[in-house]
Amino acid sequence: MGCKLARALAREQPGPVADNDLPDPPPPAPLDPRIPLTARQKFSMVKSWKGISRALEPTGVYMFLQLFENHSELITLFTKFRQLRTRDEQAESLELAEHATMVMNSIDEGIKAMDNVDFFFGLLHQIGASHRKIPGFKKEYFWKIEHPFLEAVRLTLGDRYTDNMDNIYRITIKFLIETVVRGYELAESKEPNDNEKKAINSEEGNSSSKTDKGS
Repeated sequence: MGCKLARALAREQPGPVADNDLPDPPPPAPLDPRIPLTARQKFSMVKSWKGISRALEPTGVYMFLQLFENHSELITLFTKFRQLRTRDEQAESLELAEHATMVMNSIDEGIKAMDNVDFFFGLLHQIGASHRKIPGFKKEYFWKIEHPFLEAVRLTLGDRYTDNMDNIYRITIKFLIETVVRGYELAESKEPNDNEKKAINSEEGNSSSKTDKGS
């Protein structure tokens, strides 16, 4: 009886499946061509970024410490902590830590938005446009954060920051900055130039004068 049962079960068992009978794994979904990363690079970057997203504040603070060490003149743009002159003062500043975390949150949102490229561009264009309101700010200043960002990411990731990841992060931060700069430029192009401002002021003055005469 046992032998018959064993033979019956054996007949029901499927034979070994040859490798060439297995379906090929699906290819990675193609990225939007506006993203300057391959699907594999984006996957590696998003996976690596999880280590940064758990340490946004210390990464951001170190980034700004490096920024002010290399470009000390830029600290005058920040009204809340422009008086901080030494690295120790800056490292201990709650105001600087708050701003650094806000900037890193913006970068975090940008990286996570790459799956929706239209939203990504809208988000970063808005960030760029908002800097038009900062007195004395120039669009060239955005590029000053590139190297400090890479150094801060390198410090946070440690041994996980390989040559391959260095290349991926360089591509990523360049793309982020280019997009923010574009947002700044778009906002700038929508503002009236000096001649238009003079014409507007002149029209307002004439309108006011006519109103005074009418009264």
